[in-house]
Amino acid sequence: MRQSSLVVVANRLPLDDSVAPDGACEWRRSPGGLASALHAILDDTPATWVGWAGGAGPAPALPDIGRLRIRPMGLSEKDLTGYYEGFANATLWPLYHDAVLPPVFDRGWWETYRAVNRRFAEAAAEAVEPGGTVWVQDYHLQLVPQLIRELRPDVLIGFFLHVPFPPPELFMQLPRRLDLLRGMLGADLVGFQRPQAAHNVAQLAVKLLGAEVTGDDQITLDGRTIRTGAFPMSIDVAEMQSLAARRDVRERAAQLRQDLGRPRRVLLSMDRLDPIKGIEHRLTAYSELLRDGRVKVRDTVMVQVAVPSRERVESYRRLRDRIEGEVGRINGEYGRVGEPAIHYLIQPFDRAELAALYQTADVMVVTPLRDGMNLVAKEYVAARADASGALVLSEFAGSADELSDAFLVNPHDVDGLKETLLRAMEADPADLERRMSAMRAHLSTHDIIAWARAYLTTLDRTGRVAAGLRR
Repeated sequence: MRQSSLVVVANRLPLDDSVAPDGACEWRRSPGGLASALHAILDDTPATWVGWAGGAGPAPALPDIGRLRIRPMGLSEKDLTGYYEGFANATLWPLYHDAVLPPVFDRGWWETYRAVNRRFAEAAAEAVEPGGTVWVQDYHLQLVPQLIRELRPDVLIGFFLHVPFPPPELFMQLPRRLDLLRGMLGADLVGFQRPQAAHNVAQLAVKLLGAEVTGDDQITLDGRTIRTGAFPMSIDVAEMQSLAARRDVRERAAQLRQDLGRPRRVLLSMDRLDPIKGIEHRLTAYSELLRDGRVKVRDTVMVQVAVPSRERVESYRRLRDRIEGEVGRINGEYGRVGEPAIHYLIQPFDRAELAALYQTADVMVVTPLRDGMNLVAKEYVAARADASGALVLSEFAGSADELSDAFLVNPHDVDGLKETLLRAMEADPADLERRMSAMRAHLSTHDIIAWARAYLTTLDRTGRVAAGLRR
């Protein structure tokens, strides 16, 4: 097997679920997300990506994508149940998102999670060249850094957590808390979206493992120093700006507005179907604005795009049913023939269509109850070349730290959310331009390349790894 100097390890491969007739694979690009973000980095960088191809069964034979080598991992039905749907997404995911849903602790899931993590670690250890770098991504693979260290002590190991890391009192609930903490601290550098997450881990390392903490970013454990820090993830700003500037995309945005009935205001939300995204709270707020006559269907339209997510999981199917029922109720009570109050779309969109939707929206509503970053908010800002538009953004999304000129809101406070939506819809155009210009200026120097370069330069202070990224 050929080896690479940089190996990315993630739960999923960045591929479409289908292969083209000529056998070629393409990048899987969804709103926000890891694959979408890392596309800008790895499209032109020699590397190997280790990940699951989707579906149950043995690893399929997949071609490489350009200079990116693909190393697929197979998952059985048992693996999917215990590792993915179970421990990763029914135990860790809700706990790490402030227990918005109650986490489920099932002892049988742990053994499967550990076994799958070991297989990912073994694949990465085989794929990385001597002295190379392995960059492990997210909570699905939290044991992998330490497992790689045991297999390949000669390589640099990075770990980046894309979701929030919980406060110590929540993390302490985990039955396997020591293993999970040691697993991630097997890395040389542990990166987070926000500084508070690094602080939480340092507190736990001292309390549970007897580690020493120096300054704000160094943990000493078993005679080894682990660096931690916040590296807020971003997007390929240039790509989104280029898409938004295309004539066909601008024409598509105009057509979308016409299809929506040329309303005075278009509100857009775009989320994965997940309880943390706050879709139900948002629908409640909008419904009450309609009920109270503060928003009129004839001049205001809401577009809710919901990308299907974890459809094998019963709680997610129930969420979809509840949302669809609420949208139906709102449209039944407040819509008119040919004028629904909410246009509800359960489907993914390609990048050009996303850019057109962003340009159509006068107000982008991004109100998760808890989110590691939320790159959709950044994509919307990047797409607004004329510095128009309003961004309503949850305080509990990581992107709120950087996009402080958005209309920030506590999504748990439905009354506050209603007032914030009205403020955004009725804001003075000069105020909107000031806010959007400031956010666009920030993104111009904090794009995906800057994020990766900052992380990889901190991981490898020689600069060798980061030097391979395209500028």
